[in-house]
Amino acid sequence: MENSGNHSVFNFFQSNTAKMMMVGLLTLILLIPLEFVKNLITERSQRQQEVITEINDKWGESVFIYGPILKVPYTYYEETVSINEKTKETVKQRKAYTNFAYFFPEELKVKSKVTTKLLNRNNYESVVFSSKMKFEGHYIQPDFSSKEIANEDIQWNKATILIQTTNLKSIKEEVKINFGNTKFTFEPVYETSSKDNTEALETGYIDLGKILNNGKTSFGFDITYNGSQQIKMVPIGKTTQANMESNWASPSFTGNFLPDDKTKKISDNGFVANWKILHINRSFSQQIFNDLPDLRQYAFGVDFVIPVNQYQQNIRASKYGFMVIGLTFLIFFLIQSISKIKIHIFQYSMIGLALIMFYTLLISITEHSSFMKAYIISGIAVISLITLYSFAILKNRKFPMFIGVSLSSLYTFLYVIIQLENYALLVGSIGLFAILAAVMYFSRKIDWNNSNS
Repeated sequence: MENSGNHSVFNFFQSNTAKMMMVGLLTLILLIPLEFVKNLITERSQRQQEVITEINDKWGESVFIYGPILKVPYTYYEETVSINEKTKETVKQRKAYTNFAYFFPEELKVKSKVTTKLLNRNNYESVVFSSKMKFEGHYIQPDFSSKEIANEDIQWNKATILIQTTNLKSIKEEVKINFGNTKFTFEPVYETSSKDNTEALETGYIDLGKILNNGKTSFGFDITYNGSQQIKMVPIGKTTQANMESNWASPSFTGNFLPDDKTKKISDNGFVANWKILHINRSFSQQIFNDLPDLRQYAFGVDFVIPVNQYQQNIRASKYGFMVIGLTFLIFFLIQSISKIKIHIFQYSMIGLALIMFYTLLISITEHSSFMKAYIISGIAVISLITLYSFAILKNRKFPMFIGVSLSSLYTFLYVIIQLENYALLVGSIGLFAILAAVMYFSRKIDWNNSNS
């Protein structure tokens, strides 16, 4: 009876079911080094972001701008009532205070010419740009009637023109505005009350009484930035028209308004985009009293970023690591079950570690080359290693050649999925369905209860 029990136990451990369980357990164990590889990719990606931030900080950060804005001070009065304790008489006091009204242009046209380039440091690169922006438009006579402010309380001779922006340190030329055929120079202003974390450029006092007329008062100014990552503007004109040209071939249009599809052009040489935005398209008026609100939510613009960088592609590749290991082990297991060739669990371990090495080779070579070249080199290296190892394990040529072809097809399939964005799920699902059908077909005649002995 003891011999019979021992024989049953021995037969179980020699059965296909037991071997399949051990291979499955090994697959799960190999997820540990695969997770270490993913952590390595994440660490290198974080290091890249730190270097990009450092490059951008020195060259110039993202650009956010809106203007010009007429800033007109006015006087308002508050009455206070108090009682004289001695005479018990009511005393009224009228105090004068100064506040500001902000007026946006009736028409605003912005033309931007953006030239991008890549800056490299060690193995990392960042997209930076130089932008030349030209602002033109006109104002009409500011109207204080909605607040019932008397004309004598408006300080027309102490008006200024304001530009709200970021990245002041990377403005490359002096900024001057031609307003009503008179030139005024902007100076930086330290503001603690800005609600949208912008910085300010402001002119000295302008006597609007001498410049404004009952018709249109034109303006124009140029501003040149060094920047990175993004340009965004706020459509403060009653009618805002914006045009942007660039040599960047992969723009990402962002913000609250998209460019006109009919005039938008994107090619390998760059892009041209046009916007037309009316005041009824956004929920703030052409005149604001007291404080400027946070207008970032109404901004529009372009992101200048690398669409899918090398680390994103490596992370996407590593996420398929479990599937690659599982399918490769399944191929070997099916060959073992069909051909009655014994494959030791140690040999499965060596094959699994070779598959893990693909991802370390991929990330290290990618940092010195393109992702496609790194993928080809790493794939050829690992497929060749496993195929040659298979010759020693399987003792023939037919099965190793089949393994080489299968791994080549699998890695090609994965590369296609990694490159796809919109159709990755669809193509991946169809591919996995085809693989499952093939496995079901080739395993249909295997007796899972019998041992290989």
